[in-house]
Amino acid sequence: MSAPAPATGGFSAAIFDMDGLLLDSEILWHEAEIEILGDLGVPMSRDGCRSTKGMFVDEVTEYWFAQYPWHGPVPAAVAVSIVDRVIALLLSKGELKPGAEHAIALCAGRGLPLAVASSSQYRLIDTALEHFGLRHHFALVHSAEEEEWGKPHPAVFLTAAAKLGAVPRRCVVWEDAPAGVLAAKAASMVCIAVPEHGEEHHPAFGLADVVLGSLLEMDGARFDALAHTAGRT
Repeated sequence: MSAPAPATGGFSAAIFDMDGLLLDSEILWHEAEIEILGDLGVPMSRDGCRSTKGMFVDEVTEYWFAQYPWHGPVPAAVAVSIVDRVIALLLSKGELKPGAEHAIALCAGRGLPLAVASSSQYRLIDTALEHFGLRHHFALVHSAEEEEWGKPHPAVFLTAAAKLGAVPRRCVVWEDAPAGVLAAKAASMVCIAVPEHGEEHHPAFGLADVVLGSLLEMDGARFDALAHTAGRT
């Protein structure tokens, strides 16, 4: 591992969320959760799914079990079923978000090491990145399944930065979820937020350094201006 660069301004690493940021997969998670949890008697809706967005899947099933205890499989087993279903949906009809490859190229073209830091399990992250031909772009993939706490706790981002040898305040995080924005800012990282449609007014996005309507809105000049401020506060 290389030694952390001195904090004199400029980004030293870029960290990407995956679900909802690089992949248009939030709708797939909604479909899987509504189908599987609904069959267990949990009164699921798309709005209900949004309330657990950004949480690790085991936390999601524990959350719903605490509110609507069911008879049958334990929450951990239900979490496995949900991930299985999301993987199947991803392979059959998943798509990249507009601008995903553009954002990756923007960072890679500036020589930044790239990481994925996601609340999803490794088996889903690896399947998705391979399926869309993105894996080779990333020096590191880190899942919150290795952390005691998922987002909005900053652990997943702090561990990714440490493994890259990067000073946290010189890392830029690309996120779509309120919990992810809170985690990035708790880690003292610069955050570029791209909210899902309908979530733009969530108060967490007020903490982001930049809020975009699409990944395509970030151009080189704007990115470089944002990088210039990194590590100077």
